[in-house]
Parts: sequence; structure tokens; C-alpha cells
Amino acid sequence: MHALGAQQTVAPVSGVSQAVAPLTPPTPLASQTPLTTPTPQTPLAPPTVDRDPVRSPEGDLPPAAVPAPLRKQGEGYVLHTDVEEVVLNTTVLDGSRLVPNLKKENFQVFEDGVKQNLISFQHTDVPVSIALVVDNSGSMLKKRPAVNKSALDLIQASNPQDEAFVVNFSDEAFIDQEFTSDVNRLRDGLSHIESRGGTALYDAVVASADKLAADAKHPKQVLILITDGEDNASGLNLEQTIRRVQQLSGPVIYSVGLLFGDEMTRSEVRHARRALEMLSSETGGMAFFPKSIENIDQIAAEVAQDVRNQYMLGYHSTKPTTEPGFRRVQVVAQKDGGGKLSARTRTGYFPLVRVVKNTGVVQQK
Repeated sequence: MHALGAQQTVAPVSGVSQAVAPLTPPTPLASQTPLTTPTPQTPLAPPTVDRDPVRSPEGDLPPAAVPAPLRKQGEGYVLHTDVEEVVLNTTVLDGSRLVPNLKKENFQVFEDGVKQNLISFQHTDVPVSIALVVDNSGSMLKKRPAVNKSALDLIQASNPQDEAFVVNFSDEAFIDQEFTSDVNRLRDGLSHIESRGGTALYDAVVASADKLAADAKHPKQVLILITDGEDNASGLNLEQTIRRVQQLSGPVIYSVGLLFGDEMTRSEVRHARRALEMLSSETGGMAFFPKSIENIDQIAAEVAQDVRNQYMLGYHSTKPTTEPGFRRVQVVAQKDGGGKLSARTRTGYFPLVRVVKNTGVVQQK
């Protein structure tokens, strides 16, 4: 397969405040072979030889905020802005129980405090594009068999039209299986256990989110991150990673932190836990911290159930696309009788910005 590069699109995403520090490029990951940009015609390499490093984007994403659309005559590029539908994948809970059978009228969506008009509503088991991103560092060696089994159980409990790819990471990240719906191929990808080195968790997350944005067939996207430590080898920090996932219209992230045992100090456990909680909460997902490897199966089943039972709420923002900055969203869900429910979704997004080939006309809608 190929390294994952920076995208030309900044789309609606969940996020943190705009006070995040400016992005700096991550340290490039070493390449075993020259890497090229993937194309639809590129054949998939067999899983047994699929060991191309995954690179994080090179730090050249367009800014999240831009002024008015630009027009340039002759050769070159123009800035093309669209008022895209903002889609919020939302989990609704009554206490700890998932709530089914709600209707559009049970929901209200607010953007920066202003109520929005819902234009689409769906609560069906739609196909999902999934990134399985698994820690392959030295401390994971004994845990990987149970982790691999649970990851495959999650896939098998999903919609048969789902697609998934496998990234194993230590101080480098490798795509060990390209997008597929074949459980046997995913099993082969997960079986590439060469536990060694450090933990470049942030680079692996950004690169995997980038691949989902570029290559996924389905608009609903999930990243399942499984690790037993804190990042110690990435070029990006936590805040930059969250911002980059936002700019890539990133997936819902479900984190599983295997932080038990005596390999880490209390301080390291605390830092690792905070990072996984932030990655998940900012994107509308959940973070899990099992007390033993035996709890992994139960977590996999819970993640599968959560993904399969989300509501998809869509609206067009009342703000113009050209108005810059992060837009915070809130979903309010109520029972038919008026009782309040808990709604979990991404915390906000940046308006879409595209750079397209000059046609002589700048279109807006």
C-alpha cells in the first residue's frame, strides 16, 4: 500500500477551541520503499508483504478559516466554497441504556447557541468505514492475541457491507491490510505482530484519519484505537492531533486503553488516560479502560452496539461558509413526554474549504 498524505479538503469536523497552537509537520516516518499517492487503479498487495509505512500528513493542510472566495483568470486555481450539510452521528442514552425509536421531533441541534433546522434524519444500520489502529510496541506482545480476536469479533458483529483496514504501529505505523470486508484478510493483517520500539500513537491516528478521508467508501467513519501506553515517538502533540483530525473531517474515535499492570507509573497512566479520553470525547466516541485483558471482548461488543445504534442528524448552518472559525454544536434529545436524554456527538466543526482547478467561475451554494 502507500503512505497517507495531506488532503486538499478541510471539512466539517469535531473539535477543541481555536486556541490550539499552530501545526508543525510531524517527523517523517522512515520508508522501506518509495511511496506514491494511491490511485483507484493501484492493485492491493498481498497481506503477507503489505508493510509500507504510514506517514502523517506533511503539515500543508489549508487553514480552517479563509476570507471571501477568490477568482483567478487564466491558469491556476480558485477557492471554491460550499454550504455543505453538517452531519452529526449521535448516540442517545437514558442513563446507561441506548435509546431506540426516537423521531426527528425528539431532537434539537444548536450551532454556537443558535437553533438549526434539521433537514435529514436517519436511524438505520448504515454501512461504516472502519480503521483498526492497534499498538504494536514491545509491551503489547502478550496482549495482541486477545486484542486481535476481539477486533475481529467486532467486525463480525457489524454490517456485512462495512469495510475496514488495519494499521499496526510502534515507532512507525504500517498499513497491514487495505480496505476490505473479508474477515480472513483482516485477520491476516492483525497477525503481523512484530512488537518493538516506541509508541507513535498520534502520528498513527492522524495518518489513519487521513486515509479514511481520502479512501473510505462510506460517509460514516469510525477509528478504533487500541494501545497500552502513552505516545512517546510522534511528531505531533495531542492538541495538534485533535486539530488535524478536525480538519480532515475525522472519524468517531473509540479508544481502548490497556493501562493495567506495572509497566507504567501513575503519572504515565494519568497522561495516557487523558489523551485517550480527549481523542474520543472531542469526536463523539468513548474511551474504555479495562482492568484486565479478559474484558476486551465485552468492550468490543459495546463499541459495535454503539456504532450500530447511532442517529444521523443533518442540517445546513445558518452561518455563511465564508465566516471563519470553529463552530460548536450541541444536540438536545428528549423523550416523548419531555424527559431529558443524554446525547453524545462531536463537539463541533470547521466550515468546508476546497481548492479546485480554475474554471473561470467561482460557485457557491
